[in-house]
Amino acid sequence: MTAPRAAGATSPDDAALASIANRLLIGIAKDGRWWLAVLGCVAVAGTLSSVLMPAALGQMLNALLTVHRGSAAWHAGGVTRWLIVCASLAAVSTVTGAIASLAAGSATATATARLRKRLVAHIVVRGPAVLRSFAPGDAVARVIAGAGEAGSAPIGVVMSLTAVIPPVGAVIALGLISPWLVAAFAAGFPALALVLRALVRDSSEVSVGYQQEQGAITARLLEALTGARTIAAAGTQAAERRRVLVPLAGLRALGDASWRIQGRGAAQGMVIAPVIQLVVVAVAGVELARHEITAGGLVAASQYSAMAVGLGSLGGVLSQLGAARGAAKRAAALLASPRPQYGSQRLPAGMGELRLTGVTVVRGGETVLRDLNLTLPGGATVAVVGRSGSGKSTLAAVAGRLTDPDAGAVTLDGTDLRALTRHALRTAVGYAFERPALFGATPLDAIAFGIWRPPADRVMDAAAASCADGFLLRLPGGARTPLEQVPMSGGEVQRLGLARTFAHADTARLLILDDATSSLDTMTEMLVSRALTGLLRGTTKLIVAHRMATAARADLVAWLDAGTVRALAPHAELWAHPGYRALFTGKPDRARTA
Repeated sequence: MTAPRAAGATSPDDAALASIANRLLIGIAKDGRWWLAVLGCVAVAGTLSSVLMPAALGQMLNALLTVHRGSAAWHAGGVTRWLIVCASLAAVSTVTGAIASLAAGSATATATARLRKRLVAHIVVRGPAVLRSFAPGDAVARVIAGAGEAGSAPIGVVMSLTAVIPPVGAVIALGLISPWLVAAFAAGFPALALVLRALVRDSSEVSVGYQQEQGAITARLLEALTGARTIAAAGTQAAERRRVLVPLAGLRALGDASWRIQGRGAAQGMVIAPVIQLVVVAVAGVELARHEITAGGLVAASQYSAMAVGLGSLGGVLSQLGAARGAAKRAAALLASPRPQYGSQRLPAGMGELRLTGVTVVRGGETVLRDLNLTLPGGATVAVVGRSGSGKSTLAAVAGRLTDPDAGAVTLDGTDLRALTRHALRTAVGYAFERPALFGATPLDAIAFGIWRPPADRVMDAAAASCADGFLLRLPGGARTPLEQVPMSGGEVQRLGLARTFAHADTARLLILDDATSSLDTMTEMLVSRALTGLLRGTTKLIVAHRMATAARADLVAWLDAGTVRALAPHAELWAHPGYRALFTGKPDRARTA
């Protein structure tokens, strides 16, 4: 089987991200292909009607100048016919414009929804690993704002293609009226093209930077909201406000730059475009004086010259397309992060022996676990202790495959965790955390939340085992009280998290408690420990512990030090070591500091 890419693997380069972004845009374009087809058809019809309108008006003017109103020649000369043609073209332009607005909105909404669904699914499936590459706020910004901009890219492509039709058609029409008119337009077009090129290039660069700064502000604001109590208690609101708004200066600078670019392009276009129009109309006037074109041709030429220099309006469309493509690259960076890969095997019969062999984990350039070897006998309760930063939580994450090691292997009853199916892995390994997240409408749902739903009586038994039943029974609706109406302390939240683990323990061979009793009082923690050793007898348990009592009740204690196992033995045996005692007494390990 193919192992997941290691966390330290290099990120895709710009070329790879551009390729992923292109495939992403093609994919979401396919999702909304019917709306895009409608948009393309009506946009082409609408632009063609606008291209034909000046010619029709010119022909009607010629007809008007050659006949008298109300005479038989009025109708015979085609005045009525050209009037009907002009009215029809105006009607087509109006109807197609309305349909185009509907199609564009629907296609963008469809593409954005599909992209957001894909990004959310990727984040959820990738799990905790996504936080190693993206700050939560940045990931949210890519899903919300970024997906909205990227979703408009297929529409931008269609609109860019159709926006070419009027100016190109106008140039062709000028050539049909008189080749000299095309020559006059061509003389000034290079300057207009340079303005357009600079506008697109500069706008795209600024847009990408703007999106990055927005993501930075979102990330910092989310951090501030998460730590709102700490900020309030420390009285650092002013400092935190300044920290959150640090990217605002860059955001403002990029916003100012964007407006300057747009203003510069508009100013240059306002100078160049009228000059080109004036030259074209002047040449048309000369051609009229030479009787080479008609009066209607002069009117058509004046309108076509305005339409031809409208090629500069493509700058706005292309700038929006550049911004959408930049957002697509940011979404592609999120999607390029690897999902965990699962195998096809199921666990053989066994007692839940967990073995870590040569496990190394590198995070942020630092080695958190180093060539770690550890074996948990089936059915044993093993406490993991160590100083802060020794790698306890990382060990807990690796043991149940919430993350994969950069080197080494983790097996459960002889089977590599990476070879298991997702269902086999998550039914065999249960977790409880220091700060559990509660999902569902009621506490009952929060406890039942998992890969399979236990019956209600099993949920209540689990609540009793975790000492959560006492405060649940005092609620107005018991365990079925709406969760948002249940005020809970940190210890009560931990009890529900433990209850969720106990409720699904029937199928588990391995339970991992990552500091999951830290907020419990001593008596409750002792009762929960009895449930772990009594009701869950025969299930292997890995408990990240800080309390000496928890370590003392365990069968074995794994003493972690600097990312490796310093010792694996019963608590009573390790207590003779001064360094081990220092973990609980707070006294320095003299042997370590000597």
